[in-house]
Amino acid sequence: MREHKRKVGDRGQVTIPKELRDRQGIKGGDEIEFVETDDEIVIKPPTDKERLAEGYRERAERSQQLAEEMAPASSEATDRLGEAPGWSE
Repeated sequence: MREHKRKVGDRGQVTIPKELRDRQGIKGGDEIEFVETDDEIVIKPPTDKERLAEGYRERAERSQQLAEEMAPASSEATDRLGEAPGWSE
């Protein structure tokens, strides 16, 4: 972990080093979040909504794939054991 030091201006402004902005995808006009803990202030970059949405899509696709893969085993279990009591679809 590399430390970056900057001076705070009279109005409380600090410039985020370009290296960090580039690595975190922070651009001019972005809204960032400050999170205060007991002894730290954490600056969080903006959430990339498209990247977040893509992660949800991938998870939904994987869930569908798993359901399809499990269908034969589930059907076989139902044939052998019967319906689970109180189970409804």
